[in-house]
This record gives sequence, structure tokens and C-alpha cells, in this order.
Amino acid sequence: MTAEGFLEGRRLQLARGVLLQCIMGGYPAARFYGSDDGDLALVAEPTQIHRLPWSDDPRALAICDADELTGESSSLSTRGQLKKVIARYAARGLAPVVATELEFFVFAPNTDPTQPFRPPVGLDGRREDGQSAFSISSNNGLRPFFNEVYKCMAALGLPRDTFMHEMGVSQFEINLLHGDPLLLADQTFLFKHLLKEVALKHGLTVVCMAKPLAHTPGSSMHIHQSIVDIGSGKNVFSDESGQPTAMFRHFIGGQQAGMADFTALFAPNVNSYQRLCHPYASPNNACWSHDNRAAGLRIPASAPVARRVENRLPGADANPYLAIAASLAAGLHGIEHELEPSEAIQGEFEVPDNLSLPCTLHAALERLKRSQLARELFGQEFIEGYIASKTMELTSFFDEITPWERRVLAAQA
Repeated sequence: MTAEGFLEGRRLQLARGVLLQCIMGGYPAARFYGSDDGDLALVAEPTQIHRLPWSDDPRALAICDADELTGESSSLSTRGQLKKVIARYAARGLAPVVATELEFFVFAPNTDPTQPFRPPVGLDGRREDGQSAFSISSNNGLRPFFNEVYKCMAALGLPRDTFMHEMGVSQFEINLLHGDPLLLADQTFLFKHLLKEVALKHGLTVVCMAKPLAHTPGSSMHIHQSIVDIGSGKNVFSDESGQPTAMFRHFIGGQQAGMADFTALFAPNVNSYQRLCHPYASPNNACWSHDNRAAGLRIPASAPVARRVENRLPGADANPYLAIAASLAAGLHGIEHELEPSEAIQGEFEVPDNLSLPCTLHAALERLKRSQLARELFGQEFIEGYIASKTMELTSFFDEITPWERRVLAAQA
């Protein structure tokens, strides 16, 4: 839209079906988004209108809500779904607080998708070989790129906590500061967009796939969650003596009750399960633990005022609005129904059958199809439309034969 049109308040409308467009560009049957495929109104969020600092020409981006023409939020909007979850907390006098940790890879351009990704050539003329994890000088070869990333973050008002080199080759992580869930989802979305745009300027490729390299750790989007009382501002997970509360237990119980049903929302792509099939630090389970990274739900070591639950299942490829909404909705379900969690686990452990999670996209979608809880929390239209779109993506994947199949199976009798 032109700046003049935007400032005049001209309404931008969009076909409902676009909210269910799959990643290859196609659409499920029209019955999943209204057979007429009527319009939605894109309503800009006033606090999320940004001049794009990486653009040479004056350009701006506005994060919008997708609303029905009658004014209510579209049930197909993931941002709208998150707002509804936050409103349900507010009705109980509570406000969730979240923070996201986003991992990503920086690669050289990959013009041939049949070839593996490669690290870029740094200022030292070399490609990283995997010995730079947590090094204070590990991104020096990419310093111009990261310098612009930092400047653009500041220009967009994206506060950062820590930035580090992660375990993978040319893999990095940012921790965004905790705050309002909708704000953090907006910031996570903006940061991913910023990364890709700045990388292109520097002749690089940023990849937020869950598992872009074999034999290398994948990229997560851990979600840290706590709840405060709106009146007092106190963390309701800790009592006056600093001990965990019943609400803390019930929140964990709700997380456990929803994780298997919601796996397809946290791990939305075929590649998501490549990350989860190597369980250390990418736990495909609904166990919970105090400071054990092998558990899907980890309670980080902290002071009582900062007691929180870390959901370690979502990957960097997850939709931040939907992943945060699903995680918070599950926790609230536990609070409302006073669900008790399993016993905490520590050390090495075997995952009980009732706390294991789907390990393929097909299995996760089948679980989501059977979930009454998902329909109760997100509505029939959203869940059925999401499943339809993701089933198209899965079918497209199965329409191709991989190099592994040709290499290993072709010689079999």
C-alpha cells in the first residue's frame, strides 16, 4: 500500500483463504475457509508500524490483525488466537509473561537445493568448521552482518538480552527480553524477518529450519512462561515464602495434558521431526524437570520471583503466535481444571509411554485430528483448516523421492 493510502486510513482487505495458504503456495478446499472465500480486513497494530532500516528506499512494515468485516477477530488468524488466550487469562485477573529463545543458522547462498548448506566464508577467508560453539570471537568473520543486525534491532525497538554462538556450525541464538506474550510474538516475527533481509544484503542466507544440517544440533524456539497477578504484579508460581504454588503445579499439568495434542502446532513441518529424533537438548517428551535439558518442560534454576516453565518442544520453524498461544492455552487449561503433573524427573530417564509425543508430522496431525481439547481451545474452523493445509504440505513431501532412497534402496533386490 502507498504511504498516502495508509495514512488516509484506507482499508486493506484480503481473501480469507490466504490465512490457510500452504508453504508451497496452494490452498486446501474452500470449505475450510468459507466457500465464498470472502474478505478479511487487515487492521494495523498502532504500536507495530516500523520504518525498515535495511531498505535503501523508504519502506515501512505494519503488523496487522486479520478481522472479519463485521469487526471480530478471524478464527483463522494465529495472532487473533493468541489475543484470545491472553484475554482468557485477564478474565481471571492474570497476565502471562513469556520470553523466546530463537536459534538460527547463517549460511552461504544455496542456489542448488540438492546440495547441503555450507557456512559462509568469513572475513578471515575461511569457512567455520564447528569448533566455535560459545566462543567470544566466533562471529568475528560475520561481524559486518551482525553489526547491521544489532543496529536494525535497535531501530525497530527490539531489545535483546543475550546473543551467542550455539552448538551447530555457524549456528547462533538470541534471547529476547521477557514481557507481554503478544509483544514477544511480534518481536520474534520481526526478528526473523529482519535476519533474512539483512542477510541478503550481505550475500548470506539465514535459515530458520528446525534441522538444516545432518549430524548437527537443530534450531529451537524455547518459550519461557510465567504468570503474574494483574493487581499485585507478583509471580503466582511462587508463594510468600518462595515455594512453588498449586497454580504452578496445575500449569505444568496442563502443559503435559496438551503437548501431544499440540505437537503439530509446535513442530509444524516435516523437517521439525528431524530435530526431535535426536533427543538430547531437543526433547520429544512431556516430562518435566528442575533444570534438566532432556525434559520437554524444564524449570530453569532461578529465584522464586523468576520461577517459570520452559517449553523446549517448539522449533525455530514454528509460528511464534501459534506456538505461544498453544503453550499458554495448555497451561491455563491445567489451572482451570486443577490438573496435577507427573512426578518430576532428574538425571537420565526413560520416557513413560503416556508422556511420549508424536515423532512424525503424520502422527502429529493424526493426534491433532482426534483432539477435542484443540477444538475446545482454538475452535473447529481453525483446527480443521490447519490440518488441511499441513496435510497438503505432507502430501507434497511424499510426492518426491529423496537422495537417501535412491542411494540406499535402489540396489536392494
